[in-house]
Amino acid sequence: MNKTNYITTEYNHPFIEQRADPYVYRHTDGTYYFTASVPAYDRIVLRSALTVQGLKEAGEKTIWKKHESGPQSVHIWAPEIHYLFGGWYIYYAAGDADDIWKIRPYVLHCKGSDPMADEWEELGGMRAADTDEFSFRAFSLDATVFEHRGDYYYVWAEKNGVGRQISNLYIARMASANKLETDQVLLTTPDYDWERVNFWVNEGPAILKHDGKIFLTFSASSTGACYCMGMLYTDEDADLLDPQSWTKLRNPVLSTDSQKGIFGPGHNSFVKAEDGETDLCIYHARPYDEITGDSLYDPNRHTMVMELAFDEKGFPVFEYAKQR
Repeated sequence: MNKTNYITTEYNHPFIEQRADPYVYRHTDGTYYFTASVPAYDRIVLRSALTVQGLKEAGEKTIWKKHESGPQSVHIWAPEIHYLFGGWYIYYAAGDADDIWKIRPYVLHCKGSDPMADEWEELGGMRAADTDEFSFRAFSLDATVFEHRGDYYYVWAEKNGVGRQISNLYIARMASANKLETDQVLLTTPDYDWERVNFWVNEGPAILKHDGKIFLTFSASSTGACYCMGMLYTDEDADLLDPQSWTKLRNPVLSTDSQKGIFGPGHNSFVKAEDGETDLCIYHARPYDEITGDSLYDPNRHTMVMELAFDEKGFPVFEYAKQR
């Protein structure tokens, strides 16, 4: 891991080393797929297994590499694999070597039915609805996709504002795998102190459904030890495109725990365990807080796994688990 001066605990031993922004998808046949950001931010990798634990030792395949120049040539970030609209798609963000912070969302499509073996093709950038004058015009990343009652929704982070650029979360309904049907709707902006450390950030959305509620977790602040997870929730019968239907919790649901040796937890995904009932939170964190240079380029954000419980109100309880 290129760093040894930290305390190893039962909680911070990596599930998968040096894989940030982890995403795990369970297909209808029970196969699990894993993808994440790699430290070089130069490619998209994929692994599969029949169990979550199997992902830990599964062989990893590079399915796409960055361009040599122009768009998609730097900062390949936060890929997610989804099966929707009858095919396999990967959503990711990328920058331009001539303007490294010109980050935009892009889409890959698998030409066949086996995402590990078949060829992937570029579909280009994610497209806004024809009536939308704002989406994807500025720094945009961390898209996730979820299905609800026959419709697919796209949630992403995009910077806005005059002067200080603020990373907000937006939602829209999808018309196809690479185009939105509706205009963007603002879900959350950094309101509280824990969302504004170094940078004002809401990013890394993830969806969890449970007992009639839809929960949306997100990550906040810069990528060091201050990085943490917040949460919104709504009712499954609500209009998901009405921002008033979502409620944001006042405090983070997951943050640094120095006693357990976990620093800067965030950018998670959710997946069902093999029993089809237990919900797992897949997240990244570092085992130390002292970082030399820009925390964004420290390679040791590792994938961790947490089993969720739910309280008497049906809300998820995020408690650090001993790593498998």
